[in-house]
Parts: sequence; C-alpha cells; structure tokens
Amino acid sequence: MVVRYRTTDGTDTVVLGPMDRIIQRFREVFPESGAPQVWRAPGRVNLIGEHTDYNLGYVLPMAIDLACFVATAPNDDGRLRVYSQQMGAGSEWRVDEISRARPRGDWTDRVIGIAWELDCRGAVIAPQNVFLTSAVPLGGGLSSSAALGVSLALALGGWRPRREIAEVAHAAERDFVGVPCGIMDQFAAACGQEGAAILLDCRSLEWRAVKLPEEIDIVTADTMVKHEHASGGYRTRVEECAAAARALGVSSLRDARWNDLGALSGALLKRARHVVTENARVAEFVGAAERGDVETMGRVAAESHRSLREDYEVSCDELDFLVETALRVPGVVGARMTGGGFGGSIVNFVRREAREALESALIDGYRRKWGRTPEIHRCIASAGASEIFF
Repeated sequence: MVVRYRTTDGTDTVVLGPMDRIIQRFREVFPESGAPQVWRAPGRVNLIGEHTDYNLGYVLPMAIDLACFVATAPNDDGRLRVYSQQMGAGSEWRVDEISRARPRGDWTDRVIGIAWELDCRGAVIAPQNVFLTSAVPLGGGLSSSAALGVSLALALGGWRPRREIAEVAHAAERDFVGVPCGIMDQFAAACGQEGAAILLDCRSLEWRAVKLPEEIDIVTADTMVKHEHASGGYRTRVEECAAAARALGVSSLRDARWNDLGALSGALLKRARHVVTENARVAEFVGAAERGDVETMGRVAAESHRSLREDYEVSCDELDFLVETALRVPGVVGARMTGGGFGGSIVNFVRREAREALESALIDGYRRKWGRTPEIHRCIASAGASEIFF
C-alpha cells in the first residue's frame, strides 16, 4: 500500500512506504472497528542548544525519519480505548470522565494527558479506538515522548495549527505527566522541515529553517542506556537553573550575560555558565552551517559536549566513550551528546564518505568496552506532524 501524507499547514505532500502492517495490527487489536485514519509525528535529533529550551533560549533541532504512528477509528461505547504496540498493553477511559483523569505513573499518562489537555481547551474527545506504534527508540534521546504526544494531539484534536499542536503536547507533558521540560521536542515534531533543521527561539516561538551543508551526514548512536526525565537529574537541573536566575534577578537564564555570572558560585555558576555559552554556540553553529564551514560546526559541537559534561554534568561514561571514539575517526568533524542526558544518544557530524567507517568504529569499540551494540541511525531531515492519506 503506497500512501501520502500532508503536513498540518497543507503545503507538503510526500510519498511514504507501505502502511499495510499498521492497518493490519489495528484490525487485529480492534476487529470490530471500521477503516482507521492514520497520523504520524517524527522524533527529533537536537543538533545544538541542549538544556536551553526550558531556559527560554535557542535550539536547533531536526525532525527525523523515525516516527510515531497513531491509527484511530470511532467506536460506539463511549470510551477512549488505546493499545500500544511497544508496550504490548492497552487501557481505556470513559470520554465523559477525561476531565477528571489523574496520572497513574505509567505510559498511559502520555496518552490520557493529551486528551485531558485538549478537554481543558474545549475540545470534544469522541469515543474511539486508538492504536499506537513507533519507530522512535524509547529513552534514546530522540524524543519518542514528543512524537507520541504530537501525533496524538493531531489525531484527537483535529486539524489545528502546528504551533497549537506543539503547545498542546508540551502542556500535557508538563502539567499532566509532570516533566518540567521546554517546548523544543514538541515543536520540532510538529513543525519539522523536510531537508532542514529549525532554529527556534523558545521564548517567542519564532523559528526559521536552517539548511545544513550537503557533504555532512547526521548520524546518531544510542548508548542503550535509558533515562527517565520525570525524576532525578533532569528535574534537579531545571530547579538549579531557576535558582540561578533568581540569584541573578532575571526571569530566566535566557537573559543572563557572561559578566553577570560572577555573582554565582558552585553548581549554580556551572549551570548558568553552560546555558549562557550554549545559547552563543547555537548562533555560532547556525552561522557556520549557513556558510558551509563544517570545521567550525564540529568545533562548536565538541565545545557543547564538553560544557554538558563539565558544567551541566549530564553526560555519562558511555556517552563520553562514544564521543571520544567518533572524534578519532577521520572525516568526523564533530560529535556531542544529544537530548536530556544521563544516557541516550550522541549525534555525529561526519563527511559522507566517512560514515561507514564511523559506524564500524562505534559498533566495534562499544561492543569491546561495554558489551553492547549501539543502535546507529543516519538521520534524514523530515517534515513535521501529518495525517496520512491512502
């Protein structure tokens, strides 16, 4: 079955591969349903600008060719029924009780949270059967949660503007699931651009497409060490940044300047120093990309990883090993951790002719050191959330 999709602004039409398996699984799970509609939203790789989004700074994410798919069809029993292929489990809620839903502390929170947020905004959630399946690795730093949230917001909330879809998914993640995240991931999943990254101002939500040099491939490598953002170090970093902003008398670290940082010490100094310098690195990286200066792109990426390791302290031994291994491969111009940290993936900027050598070095070295095989993916810049047309 060859299908097409059109993004939420109605401008892009792209050929997709076969969708037969998704339709078949939907019918196996919900044999009483009619033919479903199918929606998709991509994962993302963040090229530069890490932990700056919840500090209302600048980021450069790229929607990728791994996506979450949501198939839906109406039912007549007054319930929202959901089945997740990855979880191998389902759940259900009465649609007239969605406004009273409360978190359970498991994967279903990211489903009912979207419905709850849409309900808060006045949307009517129709009784329906929902099948979820995703190619975005869970906990791999490529934002599987945002791909899920945005695809569900589109499927349950109707044909809304891209920005509103991102805002719905972000609000559900923050206010219902309880993750104190910025909007970068959801915005990239909703507004991604085929063939380009997007430079996003996380305060104004103004953005523009940024083309990358054609001779560079973007390759991720997953440590296979999983993280959970809703607790632990990520939440602590958010709190430390808020404390640093208060100490500096600014509303967020977006407004902090290098000369201000002398008023801080200890962990707060280190966190603020990362945010201030990372915002500057985003601008430098984008400028280098737009003039085709791949060496500067690589240097800035390496500086970002060093700052994340030493000042923000969100790297780990496995991430550092992969970065160091990548940088020893001729043709790799830069590498850094991507995502929230404490595990997940690195992103590599590699000359096209060196990509196979990079992948071999990462796989062989990681197996010898850690006894695991990293999942490697060449990332193709893809369009944002869409409905699929058969």
